[in-house]
Amino acid sequence: MANHLTVTCIQSNLVWENAVQNRINFEQKINAIQEATDVIVLPEMFTTGFTMHPKALAEDMDGKTVLWMKKIAQEKNSAICGSIVIKEHNNYYNRFIFATPKGEIHTYNKRHLFTLAGEHKQYKNDTSQVIITYKGWRICPLICYDLRFPVWSRNTQNYDALIYVANWPKPRINAWKTLLIARAIENMSYVIGLNRVGTDPNGNNYSGNSVIHDALGNNLCQLVEDDETAISTTLVKDELATIREKFNFLNDKDAFTLM
Repeated sequence: MANHLTVTCIQSNLVWENAVQNRINFEQKINAIQEATDVIVLPEMFTTGFTMHPKALAEDMDGKTVLWMKKIAQEKNSAICGSIVIKEHNNYYNRFIFATPKGEIHTYNKRHLFTLAGEHKQYKNDTSQVIITYKGWRICPLICYDLRFPVWSRNTQNYDALIYVANWPKPRINAWKTLLIARAIENMSYVIGLNRVGTDPNGNNYSGNSVIHDALGNNLCQLVEDDETAISTTLVKDELATIREKFNFLNDKDAFTLM
């Protein structure tokens, strides 16, 4: 079990609906990372942007992007994660994929589909919560709009870190900033929030504002607004345990079952 987990977030623009170019761009950015890292985080729908055209763009779990993620994970000796458009059993999913250096693949299908953009008309959601165990850390993966629904992220399974990957538009960026802090505080968990930058063909502008918080909601590091850049920080399990033991807030949480 590792006491330290180094996380690198890559805040980037996305080439609209062009998986080949996005993989090239991200590989260049990954190769530019100087320090050793345990987890590389990419945005929501990092090969396409937030597209509502899954029929033309979806891949399967043996497709080029998943194979690329496995390759990168092995070459860099680092897990790599982000969401892409996946077709499975004639359904389309906005799927978070976590690939490890050992070739293991963990997946989570977005629970809360963004009805304002019609995501629910093109994609199928899932009601399965996922906790990924990696290097002794328990990680809860979530996607963009999930951030607005605190019950879904409630720390009833004693995870250590939440990862949110997103295409969160700039006009509502205050909600992004505020809710990431809230999720960290209420769940006494590290929170990694990775958002894209740039503008898509639908006129949506994204400012990034990616950030990592500790279990008290303090900023450990954050990316400059609108910049294509990367940040790394190291999460420390002993520090998380100290905070939880000192305050014990999770001991008083409500018991409930999600339906």
